[in-house]
Amino acid sequence: MEEPVRRLTAEEQHAWRSFVRMHEKLMGRLSRLMQTESNVSPADFAVLVELTDVPEGRRPFLDIARALEWEKSRMSHHIARMVKRGLVVRDRSPEGGRGTFVVITDEGRAVIEAAVPRHVEAVRKLFLDNVTPSELRLLARISERVAEKLDEEPSCPERVARPAARGRRERRRGGG
Repeated sequence: MEEPVRRLTAEEQHAWRSFVRMHEKLMGRLSRLMQTESNVSPADFAVLVELTDVPEGRRPFLDIARALEWEKSRMSHHIARMVKRGLVVRDRSPEGGRGTFVVITDEGRAVIEAAVPRHVEAVRKLFLDNVTPSELRLLARISERVAEKLDEEPSCPERVARPAARGRRERRRGGG
C-alpha cells in the first residue's frame, strides 16, 4: 500500500513557490540580457563555461551532459548547433575509445570572453545587490547541501537504445 503524500505546509509551500518564482524570473531575465547583449544563449553559455573551467578546454561529451543534467539527445543536438556556429568541435577520445570529447574553439573562447563581463554585471544587478553578505553565505550553504544530496541520488536513467531498436533506426536511415 502506498504511503499518503506528505502535503506541504503553508510555510513550506510559500518558501518553495517563492524560490521557484525567483529562479524563473532570474533565469528568464538573465537569459534575455545575455541573448540581446552578448548574442549567446543560456545553453551555449552553460556549455562554454563547462569547457573553460578546464585548462585544455576539452571535456568528455557525457561529462558535460551530466554536469548540466541534460539528456544525451539534447546534448547531442545542442553540440551539433554549436559546431555549425564554430563555437566547439567534436573530437574522438585520444585513447582510441568510443568516447567523444567537446573542445572549445577560438571563436567559442571569444564569445565567452565577451559575454562574461555582461553576465557578471547582470548577476550583480539582478541578484547579488539584493542580498546581504550573511544571506548570501546562508544561501550558498543551503545550495551546496541540496546539490550534494542530489548528487548522491541517481538522476533519471539514461535511455539506452536496445539493439533491435537501434537496427530499425539504422535501416530507416539507410545504414543497414
